[in-house]
Amino acid sequence: MNVLEEWTALVCRELGIDPAVVDRDLVLDLTRDVAHGVARPAAPLTAYLLGLAQGAGTAPPDAVAVLSAKAAEWSRD
Repeated sequence: MNVLEEWTALVCRELGIDPAVVDRDLVLDLTRDVAHGVARPAAPLTAYLLGLAQGAGTAPPDAVAVLSAKAAEWSRD
């Protein structure tokens, strides 16, 4: 088990989340897209906001794809 797997397992235990429902690579890809397309500090904020929306049941099924696309289109004119 590598450090990222160990950390994910520990956080899931602490938060009462089934690790089987966590798509770690999807989240990491999203945060990479946001960090590169928008700004590094926007990456954890986006992941947090997505988690809030998921928990509230308001995130659409394609939320990650939509947010990744928005990050790719982001412009700071």
